[in-house]
Amino acid sequence: METKEIAEKLVAWCNEGNYENCYQQLYSPEIVSIEAPGAQHPISNGFEEVAKKGEWWEETFEVHSSKASQPTVADNWFSVRFEMDTTHKPSGQRTTSSEIAVYQVKDGKIVKEQFFYDTNQG
Repeated sequence: METKEIAEKLVAWCNEGNYENCYQQLYSPEIVSIEAPGAQHPISNGFEEVAKKGEWWEETFEVHSSKASQPTVADNWFSVRFEMDTTHKPSGQRTTSSEIAVYQVKDGKIVKEQFFYDTNQG
């Protein structure tokens, strides 16, 4: 798959809430996922660690809505803006937030994702 096709599928599936398809079909088993400094799980290497990070997210946050923008593609890279309305379950604090995700594609799979956002929310 070309980078543009991967980017468009990721956005479509994220907007449908079908994150499992993203991981199963678009991600390399050696995925590296990097969160913003100060995040709970700053770096996750491979499917197993990324899955654990996802489980933590689901246990910690209730997602009321999430929207992915159209991707911006440049060679083997693309970026997406995510807008989210969430409640931090332990505190009950509801917030809206946005982040930029940058993805690297190699051999038809996403090999790296990095998220940029302010960590002073929730």
